[in-house]
Amino acid sequence: MAVAEGMDFAGYRLEAHLGTGGMGTVFRAQHPRLPRKDALKILAEERSGDSAFRARFLREAEVAARLHHPNLVAVRDRGQHDGRLWIAMQYVDGVDLAGLIRRGPGRMPIERVLRIVAEVAKGLDAIHRAGLLHRDVKPANILVEEQSGRQDRVLVTDFGIARPADDTATLAAGLTATLAYAAPEQISGGPVDQRADIYALGCVLYELLTGTVPFARENPAAMVYAHLHDTPPKPSDAGPAAGFDGVIATALAKRPDDRFASCAALAAAARAAAESTVRLGAAAPAPRPRAGRRRLLIGAALLAIVLTGVTTAVALGREQTVPRGPTATAVGPQTAVDAVSWGAYTYVAQAFPELLPASQFGIGYQEIYGCRPMNEERRELPIDVFVEVGRVHCLGNREPAVTVDLVCNADRSPIAPPPIFDRAEGDESWTRPSGAGNLHWGVYLGYERVVTGYLRVYFDDPNRNFCYIVVTGGASGAELRSRWWTEAPL
Repeated sequence: MAVAEGMDFAGYRLEAHLGTGGMGTVFRAQHPRLPRKDALKILAEERSGDSAFRARFLREAEVAARLHHPNLVAVRDRGQHDGRLWIAMQYVDGVDLAGLIRRGPGRMPIERVLRIVAEVAKGLDAIHRAGLLHRDVKPANILVEEQSGRQDRVLVTDFGIARPADDTATLAAGLTATLAYAAPEQISGGPVDQRADIYALGCVLYELLTGTVPFARENPAAMVYAHLHDTPPKPSDAGPAAGFDGVIATALAKRPDDRFASCAALAAAARAAAESTVRLGAAAPAPRPRAGRRRLLIGAALLAIVLTGVTTAVALGREQTVPRGPTATAVGPQTAVDAVSWGAYTYVAQAFPELLPASQFGIGYQEIYGCRPMNEERRELPIDVFVEVGRVHCLGNREPAVTVDLVCNADRSPIAPPPIFDRAEGDESWTRPSGAGNLHWGVYLGYERVVTGYLRVYFDDPNRNFCYIVVTGGASGAELRSRWWTEAPL
């Protein structure tokens, strides 16, 4: 069965063709029930009868469903329709990094290169911490969502050849990587670990700095030989990329033991190299705001502390380590609460069983994940320690929610709304079959001094009036109200 734009497939409406690869075709698709777009990958028709390819395709869904990180594309669902396997993934409204590189001839500003590499490194290190390897890191598998007035959103995708790190399968069935970015041990069929992904990220960094892959050769045989035997090229020889020669030499070392220990270490070395040569074009301090605006910003900054007990710096300012557990592969909101997992915060999860994941380590509404308790000083607390006011901080999928915080009185006494220091956009009462309450939305100055939306939800009914919820993300509270609140299971 041929598939094309405008068709219905497995309940999804195929709106636009996004690309075709060796494994299948990807469409932007309208979800059959929710007001959102997904990226739907459909296994190539000619591969439908190939048991090896079907297994590889299903492995992509299984592997990716175990990975929950802001810099990794999330898998939302999978299935079979008319004999064709499909995977529904998080849709990223952007371009792949290969497309950005092709925009030349001008090279990308160094500061943007450094941030893209750092964000990719966070995603890859999360894969490695889960005991997995990506095995095909390249610009085409790095998605970049360019946001006006805000920094790029960077996500790693395509886990079709990802395998457990202890998988000893060799290349008997062919090279499971793109040759221009393949580590020597991948080419030779030797043991492969996370350092092969570090090598590939080094190749990507070189390409971002110079506009070409490090071992560009006229034919595949010559490229294979170069990866195995040639000295890593110097970025300074290919253009104005002075200071990075040592970083590339380490990342592309022939022996895995001679490379960086992690992708984060590679990214940190690249930034240190840039700073040592004073080539950060965006390093100048931001201008001080005018007095009138400064008062607004100070009040807005207090909002994140007073209302939630945590700041968006927790989500955006440092890498998140997501614990793994037996329910970590769950996709979609859950309704059964795992009291063992939630510990002393079970009463919070029970008050919002369809919003929060069933397990602390699972996935909730709009891919809420990474939930953890915190105190007023924004320090993480043990899950089994009782506190009078429970604060649960979760991460969102940034479409548009970045953080979701729940604040609840453990004795279930009504909780008083905190004082308001923010710039409001709207306020309204709400009524749903589940109860009633008040909704307040607006903007505040978030992390990286970017105006960010917030949404606060209060409850009138006794079974939830001991809690309130604060959601942050998007460009405004109105965006959160439209894209998060409308379908929120509250």
